[in-house]
Amino acid sequence: MAAKIAYDEVEVGTELPAQSFPVKRATLVQYAGASGDFNPIHWNEKFAREVGLPDVIAHGMFTMAEAIRVVTDWAGDPAAVVEYGVRFTKPVIVPNDDEGALIEVGAKVAAKLDDGLVRVDLTAMSAGQKVLGMSRAVVRLA
Repeated sequence: MAAKIAYDEVEVGTELPAQSFPVKRATLVQYAGASGDFNPIHWNEKFAREVGLPDVIAHGMFTMAEAIRVVTDWAGDPAAVVEYGVRFTKPVIVPNDDEGALIEVGAKVAAKLDDGLVRVDLTAMSAGQKVLGMSRAVVRLA
């Protein structure tokens, strides 16, 4: 299914609306339940520190999923994303406080491909550090 955005109306360099996604420890527990990933580095501070992490970290797949929301919201149809990949560069550290962490995501159209496809490059940051590298999606536009 194609997105609601018209291919002919999109230019290389078009910036998608940036979004920020708050993450708290409770969010990680909910995600663990939904995904089945109960690794203690995602909820147990003592364990996370024992294995060398600075604190509890968000699931990589959770971070990846939050980032692609910028693209799916822009496209108007999650099924318009035909390809998506990232490299995990830094973990999202989620402190045990009222604020948690914030994942800040920006994106822009990097290339127009054939057959109504565009490549969107994403930037995902948390605490001033890039948490996803080589984050790219291919989207089918109308």
